[in-house]
Amino acid sequence: DLRLMQMPVGPVAVFGASNFPLAFSTAGGDTASALAAGCPVIVKAHQAHPGTSDLVAQAIARAIDRINIPHGVFSMIHGGSRAVGEALVKHPLISAVGFTGSLVGGRALFDLCAQRPKPIPFFGELGSVNPMFMLPGAVSERGEDIGRGWAASLTMGAGQFCTNPGIIVVMEGEAADNLINAAKDVLADAAPQMMLTDGIAAAYQEGQKRISSTAGVRSVLTSMCDQRQATPYLYETDGATWLADESLGHEVFGPLGLIVKVSDFEQMLEIAKHLDGQLTCTLHASDDDSDYGRALMPILIRKAGRILANAYPTGVEVCDAMVHGGPYPASTNFGATSVGSMAIRRFLRPVCFQDIPENLLPDDLR
Repeated sequence: DLRLMQMPVGPVAVFGASNFPLAFSTAGGDTASALAAGCPVIVKAHQAHPGTSDLVAQAIARAIDRINIPHGVFSMIHGGSRAVGEALVKHPLISAVGFTGSLVGGRALFDLCAQRPKPIPFFGELGSVNPMFMLPGAVSERGEDIGRGWAASLTMGAGQFCTNPGIIVVMEGEAADNLINAAKDVLADAAPQMMLTDGIAAAYQEGQKRISSTAGVRSVLTSMCDQRQATPYLYETDGATWLADESLGHEVFGPLGLIVKVSDFEQMLEIAKHLDGQLTCTLHASDDDSDYGRALMPILIRKAGRILANAYPTGVEVCDAMVHGGPYPASTNFGATSVGSMAIRRFLRPVCFQDIPENLLPDDLR
């Protein structure tokens, strides 16, 4: 007699995100998933929005009192120093960690989790450039519409979405130029937007300088950022330059777009093969692009947690089929998602009960 039950892993540390004070912070998806799994949660509030975090924590505390469950089910700590986060993930009672943030910060915490005397899982979402592959039939038929749509997605929320489509790959030619010009026109008219924190704004400006100073990269649209007021930038390079410089595949968190013009479809395939892990990859294709799409799909499936067609990745639907995760460095666990019904699985472990007398089984298995 074999019976299986999913059991909570134990107390979970959740690191609030800087860019989503509600959906990925105190009472966000990581917290909800861990609580639903039966795990106590200790939230490390993000220093970018301590007041919002505290208000949400007070609401959770009132709910705990109302339904009469132990106060230890939920806790929150504050502190902007690295030592606070390190102490939390190294605490011997912490059984798993949920994190949304930068590659550098997330990797440091991931390594600490692995170095513990008893290593624990670290479920980190660390960054993605979310490339979009523009296939020739679609570019010829509706390239200008695609360009305008890309510009709108790129500037949504000042580009502070983890699914921001920062790179497009397109075959060179007149149709590609029309797409680029349409995107440029929209971006040129975009009003400055306030970035969430000084740190995010500084990182955006540093990323822009890195891209602009790279040999083989040409400016298509420049602007002037004023402190936390973000404005869009647009750059262009060729496929050979992108393939030769891996830094061009690194995320710039903000409304900056990089156009990679390829000489032919074979070079487009090479770029797909050289991508790091991504949250999303997108195909813009027409019926005439079926052969191209069939060649790309097996590669993109290995590179991303979500594949889109003829859409833009900046919206993440919370539903049963959603995957918000991907191969490293998009996330540290490619078998998990931080959005959707499967998110709970991160904080559960399966236990098999073999020939256990019924009076000893958990109530739910009797």
